[in-house]
Amino acid sequence: MKRRKIPMRKDIVTGEMAPKKELVRIVRDKDNNVSVDETGKKSGRGAYLSIDVEVAKKAKQSRTFDKVFSVKLDDDFYDNLIEYIDHKQARKQLFGDEK
Repeated sequence: MKRRKIPMRKDIVTGEMAPKKELVRIVRDKDNNVSVDETGKKSGRGAYLSIDVEVAKKAKQSRTFDKVFSVKLDDDFYDNLIEYIDHKQARKQLFGDEK
């Protein structure tokens, strides 16, 4: 039986490669709106972040997405991102799934 290829993406904060399902996609659309892409299919420029609260906190501290997307983001975006990743991390530990 043929093995399926696992798509790999690079975490923007740590620089480590990881399977796409283990990362969260952040996207900037053509109107310079930055948001979390829960489906992974939104159109626009995307960047990936590990499902790890500490990595999300590092992204907030260094204002990573401001630099990557060349936009000015407020702290609410980073706080919401940390909450979202905390929820995903807890869900992954509790259920062992990627939803």
